[in-house]
Amino acid sequence: MARITGRNATLCGLAAILLWSTASGLIRSVSQHFGAIGGAALIYTLGALLLLVLLGKPRLRKASPWYLLGGSALFVAYEICLSLALGYALDSTQAIQLMVVNYLWPSLTVLLAIVMNRQAARWYIVPGTALALLGILWVVSSDGLSLASVLANIRSNPLGYSLAASCAITFALYCNITRRYADGQNHVVLFFLLTAAVLWLKYAISAETLPAFSTGASLELLGAGLSIAGGYALWNLGILRGNLTLLATASYFAPLLSSAFAALWLGAHLALQFWQGALLVTLGSLLCWQATRQPRSGA
Repeated sequence: MARITGRNATLCGLAAILLWSTASGLIRSVSQHFGAIGGAALIYTLGALLLLVLLGKPRLRKASPWYLLGGSALFVAYEICLSLALGYALDSTQAIQLMVVNYLWPSLTVLLAIVMNRQAARWYIVPGTALALLGILWVVSSDGLSLASVLANIRSNPLGYSLAASCAITFALYCNITRRYADGQNHVVLFFLLTAAVLWLKYAISAETLPAFSTGASLELLGAGLSIAGGYALWNLGILRGNLTLLATASYFAPLLSSAFAALWLGAHLALQFWQGALLVTLGSLLCWQATRQPRSGA
């Protein structure tokens, strides 16, 4: 763990983005078998067990109480919002749209890094972020850039879209708070355990009941647990010791990767307008990356 610094840590973060690109489709699939709450509880329980094996028990003696409180709250809120947003989607196509709304978090991470961590940026961070936001609006709209279409889609599932928007805000805050207050420590195992516990409490007071386990559903559950747990094990290394701005910018490509995997896995048909929006998000990411690049020293 101590040897993973600089470029290697950044590579770990990039690998996490690839793993996460498979997660949304798998979460949606698991929720269809086990329910939105029960499926999420199973996924994070499995993920917590996998992280215990990979990273060992949480070490909290030297942890900042502020980070344990704030980081735990933001992480748990993000994971619950994401899993429930995907689980409560009206169909597979809307689940993919909600996933893209969640991917507002990379641009928010960069913007918050400017405020919270004094990240230097050029003026065109603004049009870059606006272009990425335009891409997401283009994805949510089903009739060009139509406000009426966007509002109609949101009204069809206000809970799902609210949860997805909350995801973007909470995870951007989590990334920056981790960078600033974690002091190089990785507490993702604790966060997973807390997420699983909260989900089981929510399940206990819900009307859901878990169905019998089938081979196919169990394999999808295993895949979802591996993609999320493995992604976080690598991502925290990246944001603790790697280039946070590069990772946040590279994650702009995740909507395209996630959408492609989810469309194939769930058998969803995505219109040309959806892919055009994903391309706009990618172009916005490139502009944001250029705006936050640090000039090379002439030495």
